Amino acid sequence: MDLVHFRVVVPPALTRPVVDLLASHDRVLNLVVVRAAHAPGGDALECDVLRGVANGVLADLRELGVDRTGSIAVDDVDMMFSQHAEQMEADQPSALVHAPLWAAVEAHIRAEGTYPPSFYLFLVIAGLIGSVGIMTNSQILIVAAMVVGPEYNAITSVALGLDRRNRRRVREGVRALTAGFSLATVVTLGFAALARAFHLQSEAFELGLRPVSHLIDTPDFFSVAVAVLAGIVGIVSLTEARGSALLGVFISVTTIPAASDIAVSLAFADWDQAWGSLLQLLVNVVVLVAVGVLTLRLQRRLWHRAARRGAAQGQRG
Repeated sequence: MDLVHFRVVVPPALTRPVVDLLASHDRVLNLVVVRAAHAPGGDALECDVLRGVANGVLADLRELGVDRTGSIAVDDVDMMFSQHAEQMEADQPSALVHAPLWAAVEAHIRAEGTYPPSFYLFLVIAGLIGSVGIMTNSQILIVAAMVVGPEYNAITSVALGLDRRNRRRVREGVRALTAGFSLATVVTLGFAALARAFHLQSEAFELGLRPVSHLIDTPDFFSVAVAVLAGIVGIVSLTEARGSALLGVFISVTTIPAASDIAVSLAFADWDQAWGSLLQLLVNVVVLVAVGVLTLRLQRRLWHRAARRGAAQGQRG
């Protein structure tokens, strides 16, 4: 059952308008009002809302000023046993049942778009794992490096910042990506140079048989196509909470492996491969950001249009 739980705290003066708003909505159920013992504490209201109309309910609450004078908390309803709720869901068009709650989607992207020390630590570790995969021609380790790398969170944060014209978010995301990839490349370069000094690389790699590296340092039409498709899947999986699809994005786009290959190629004085890997990295990041912005805008528009059509069908029904 696709429901969203609202927990609202308002000053007593706003209690009646909020109750009237929620009680009059036919897709809001289980409305509960807890009166405040002391006026400064405000009143608490809780209700469950069909996900497809939660965007409109949230907008109405904010129009009343609830977010300025009180607070609004939103949670997913994981499970509910209610024949009334099941019937209400069954009677609604699918666009009003499964539409994303855009405020929650953007809040999730903003929450993931933070850059504590662990963000840079994971980038460095992913770069090191990727370098081992390159020097040993191990595709499994390349995939492992892709999974460990946290860079896609920063990429989606930059995309959201561009979509919302939030310069601070764009600036912070670009700075984190630049500093993170630079740090990962420098540390990995030292590691690769050490491996070369002690002849720890595989014999095939030493002889120039480098299938993994060649896949990374040769950007072409197919690498751009994969980046475009992965960017679309990444945003759609975020808006519809499809974690398995998002994991597929992590292991399909050459960002961390490209940074690793830059370092390894520099350590082994392969300047052409280093340049190709740098181009691969830049192309993939730029494409992911651009596709993220376009997909966010297009998906939001399509869902809004579907919701309007669903609402019109519900009224006619």
